Amino acid sequence: MQPRWFELRGPAPSARLPYSGDMRKERSPTRSALSALCCAIACLAASANAADDPAAAAMIQETGWPAAWFRPPATARDLGVQSFSQSPFLDGKNLPPVEDRLPADPIVLEPYAEPGRFGGKAMITQGDSWQFFNWEPALTFAADMRTLLPNLAEGWTVSADGRITTVRLREGIRWSDGERLTSDDFIFSFDRIWMDPDMSPVTSRLILGGKIEKIDELTFRYVFPEPNPLFVNFLAQRHDFVDPEHYFRNLHPATAPKEAVDARVKELGFVTWMAMLSALRGASIEECSDVPTLRAFRLVGRAPTMLRFERNPYYPKVDRLGQQLPYIDSIDAEAILDNAEVVTAKAATGQLDFAAYTLRTQDIPLLKLGERTGLIDVLIWRRLHTSDVVVQFNFNVDDARLRALYWDIRFRKALSHAINRQEMNDIIYFGRGTPSQVSVHPTSRWYRPEWTRAHIEYDPAKAGGLLDDMGLLDASGNGYRDYPDGSPLIITMEFLDFETPKGISMELISNYWRSIGIDLRIKLVDRSLQSARAQAGQMQMSVWHGGRVTDILFPLTPDWWVPRTTGWWASMWNDWARYYQTAGRIGEEPPAIIKDLQYWTDELRTSTSPARRLEAGHHLLQVGADNLWTLGTVGLAPHPVVVSSRLKNVIPNGTWGWDNRWTMAYHPATWYLEESAD
Repeated sequence: MQPRWFELRGPAPSARLPYSGDMRKERSPTRSALSALCCAIACLAASANAADDPAAAAMIQETGWPAAWFRPPATARDLGVQSFSQSPFLDGKNLPPVEDRLPADPIVLEPYAEPGRFGGKAMITQGDSWQFFNWEPALTFAADMRTLLPNLAEGWTVSADGRITTVRLREGIRWSDGERLTSDDFIFSFDRIWMDPDMSPVTSRLILGGKIEKIDELTFRYVFPEPNPLFVNFLAQRHDFVDPEHYFRNLHPATAPKEAVDARVKELGFVTWMAMLSALRGASIEECSDVPTLRAFRLVGRAPTMLRFERNPYYPKVDRLGQQLPYIDSIDAEAILDNAEVVTAKAATGQLDFAAYTLRTQDIPLLKLGERTGLIDVLIWRRLHTSDVVVQFNFNVDDARLRALYWDIRFRKALSHAINRQEMNDIIYFGRGTPSQVSVHPTSRWYRPEWTRAHIEYDPAKAGGLLDDMGLLDASGNGYRDYPDGSPLIITMEFLDFETPKGISMELISNYWRSIGIDLRIKLVDRSLQSARAQAGQMQMSVWHGGRVTDILFPLTPDWWVPRTTGWWASMWNDWARYYQTAGRIGEEPPAIIKDLQYWTDELRTSTSPARRLEAGHHLLQVGADNLWTLGTVGLAPHPVVVSSRLKNVIPNGTWGWDNRWTMAYHPATWYLEESAD
């Protein structure tokens, strides 16, 4: 069954109007005919209901998650909520009444277990701030990782030709400083951040040629020269399509006097206004506490070792009892992003209320020991990567012999059959992962299990035979294979050991390959070197983890199956990607099979026909399975999520990854502390 958000539909069941009477003051005049029409045809949002999908219904049954997480969120009027309350933390802070700080018809979130209580300070690390209070985009996605839902927007439409996406915001949402959220905020971000050549020198292909147009204060539209029907996926998954225009307009040279901008740049110690805006948007300097936010918590203080957050008094969501979310009052986030051992130790000893981002599968035994104290619960989620470690061949490597070797399918098959994935699963993942090539996630409409199993059988004899057929023999007698001319065959694997267990995986893989005579040298690099060498095409081989495999991102960024973009994580085929991106002006012309895949990826992204998109995706995946552009290892791996015994409403069985923004669909604003911290 095709999820409904892929369809173009007619009017929503009803057009919601502002509250009136005893419940709320009517806050705005009657909408214009155009605004009413936009609200009425907010069809993609208002009638999308993943819970009607048999697959989603099965997921609800299996996981125990609320059915509300699979459908558009209810509002206060829908549930008859007629009064609202705030945390005592906000009492005496000279704020308007809570009713006046909420939208005209507040969003009601359903917690995993039960309505919570106000209060308390949570202790986390800076890396987990992204998950503990997630982003608030215009659109969002359901817990099934395939259905789009409204969030800050009450609805949206996509034109029949896929060129126009119209968004209608909810009435009365405010930034954390009390200023109203309007179309101007989205227009500023698109025009002055995404499309500004100084701020964004390289325009994303997903918005290339686009423009944004204001219809009224709450309605705007994105217009593209070519069909872009899945732009809504991008809009939902990214958090940076909206900025507080009333704050940033005084810091951008297109909207403020250059002298004033230059003075502020100098005052904050930056070289350019672009660097200043990036720092303010990324919350990386102390002055970021002045930047308004839409998230559940606002930054109130930044020190070298600690970030402090307090609840956003204008957060637009409530629970079914009318309590304004979030439940928790404040957060201290330690700035220890890059020290995984310290985070693990703190999590295991109950010093953190939530820890997940830097935790690793191999930490699970230590964390489980810490669970015996009763201070923590160790939840085991699953990473959404269909392969935790993906081996990348550099098909554009500046070594003619190695390039020819990589392009020979016998070589790729040989290396795949030499990997003992089940042993990797047992050693690294306690037998809890799934041996797999890179493919889409099992929740995807494009998923076929046979593609995950292509050429994964452990058969070193078969691998050796394939290499023998290629003339790669041990001419020198040192135990390693040589090129047919007798010169040594040596491959250097460079990689960044980050997020998934790449280091131990490569130790095992290098041993497997040496057993069939391949001399693989592994080399750890830092983030900056990884980025520079990968994008310059200087790595012979590298690894990364197989994300962007859900229906949220796969149709937009099928990067494991086609060279369509360059990236700091990717070392496979950047010259072919540049050729595609620039219509042949730079880069290297790819082989015919790659050009065909580039055609199909355009079909996948631009077609307005769900059937055509399904065909395009299947083609990319089938060709990928046949040709082994990359080598997968073990996927759907266990990921530890540690919560303190006092943190409630966190699900025990989530899916962890970038595609679904880790916790976004599980509503961390509904987490609460059973008893306050000192």
